[in-house]
Amino acid sequence: MSTNPDTDPGPALPSGAPLLLSTYSLPFNVRGDHVPPARSHIRATVEAYLSRHAEERAALEGLLAVLDGTGEPSSRATLPGHVTCSAVVIDRDRRVLHIGHRVTGLTLCPGGHAEAGDRTLLAAAVREVCEEAGLRPGDLCLTPRFLDEPIDVDVHDIAANAAKGEAAHQHFDFRFAFYLTAEQPPALALQDEEVAGAQWLPYADVRSPTLRAKLLAAEPHGLDGRPEPVSANALIHDGAGRYLLHLRDDREGMWEPWVLALVGGKRSRDDASLEATLRRELAEEVPGLQPTGLMPFAVQEAASVDGLAVPIGVYAGRWSGDAEAVDLREGVLLTWCTVDMLDRLRLSPGLGELIRRHAAEHPASKELTDDTVPLADEAPPGTELHIVGVHLHLQDAQGRILLGLRHPDSTYAPDTWHFLAGHCERETAIDCLVREAKEEAGLTIAPEDVELVHTVHHVDSPDARPRIALVFQARSWTGDPEVLEPDRCVEWRWWKPQSLPDAVVPYTRMAVDGIRRGRPYSEQGWGER
Repeated sequence: MSTNPDTDPGPALPSGAPLLLSTYSLPFNVRGDHVPPARSHIRATVEAYLSRHAEERAALEGLLAVLDGTGEPSSRATLPGHVTCSAVVIDRDRRVLHIGHRVTGLTLCPGGHAEAGDRTLLAAAVREVCEEAGLRPGDLCLTPRFLDEPIDVDVHDIAANAAKGEAAHQHFDFRFAFYLTAEQPPALALQDEEVAGAQWLPYADVRSPTLRAKLLAAEPHGLDGRPEPVSANALIHDGAGRYLLHLRDDREGMWEPWVLALVGGKRSRDDASLEATLRRELAEEVPGLQPTGLMPFAVQEAASVDGLAVPIGVYAGRWSGDAEAVDLREGVLLTWCTVDMLDRLRLSPGLGELIRRHAAEHPASKELTDDTVPLADEAPPGTELHIVGVHLHLQDAQGRILLGLRHPDSTYAPDTWHFLAGHCERETAIDCLVREAKEEAGLTIAPEDVELVHTVHHVDSPDARPRIALVFQARSWTGDPEVLEPDRCVEWRWWKPQSLPDAVVPYTRMAVDGIRRGRPYSEQGWGER
């Protein structure tokens, strides 16, 4: 098992891993109605491409000028040039689909102008190849090398067309690479009024010089035409029959809103391996949740919002912590479920089958190892498990304390000032404090410079899990507070303890007051004593 997923690809998903079919959509592109690709989307796509090919910036100055102008970048009426999209469809023999265009007489990759409803450039390329060659979106999948970024952006001249009233202009053609999902190319159904024949050409014979150079540069192993997972999910279990599920947000435009799914996400071009993809997604969505023994388990196939086939690598791993205590940064909640609950839950398609298969192949054990966390029903009778949080009471030379303004979209205490804080993972409280200070604000604190100054035992509601807030004071530190996690905290500010803002987390205010008065302990939410 790889111990450094950023440099070591780790175990590969076996070629014979079972393929579990489902037909749900993944958020590679979000489509809408009656609007062309947004200017901001086109600009972001260009900049992503130029980050790979900085030497082409001068050649794309015309495209950049169009994006800086007032005309719709993908409109035929925008002159002296506008955006078009093409599909580079690659088969298992490293050949690229070309079609003959009746109007121009040229042999090119399928493509054309974006239309209303093509919210992304990639969506336009998919629609064009389906219209011109008769392929279905499900016949195609993204390549792990380029994903949803273009393999090539070409600038070519278009002659004037008096019959159409078109002046000479340029096309800025975004070419997206796709693999065929089948071993053999499917039968084509060509669009007769526009297309005159089709052929599969090896990389060396590809008609576009710029595209040919990109394809040959990717050899010998870069683009082999064989689909690979472009997304990774974690099937996390506790070894005792429970499986960890993630409830997705219920928001407009959200893929599969308000269903229970696995934690994970799509691959990025900077990921060294699929396991690295999964570990990055876990760190972004549920920092601190670190399953052990992650190993490839299955390949699940889904469909993107554009209908593309999306192979998903599913890794199984073990963890048995408190789902409610996890610092969840995406979605609504994490929860444990058992196999007998599956029929009563709203699951992403295919997930129930996946869990049942894993449960059948890995029977639950009632014995927990030393590195697992006791379940609620295994604690001593009458014990109520608590969530432990650490909080930093930092005071500058003027006696002011540091508070952070929580993001307005935060699930907990939005638009409210709070200590720099975090939940304890499997670590000491002081180690947690030191880590959180560095991750959230770029502050370096030595463990020996920390002392406990207050404890708050609080509960938010009668049904909520109780919490213990440990407030530590750092006698010294290095660095100035920086906003390093803007999705959680939008500002750091120093406040006089006697003049705190109105919007402060209640137990934070209680702790500050307790420290000023020299009290080591406070309680909140337990009712009158």
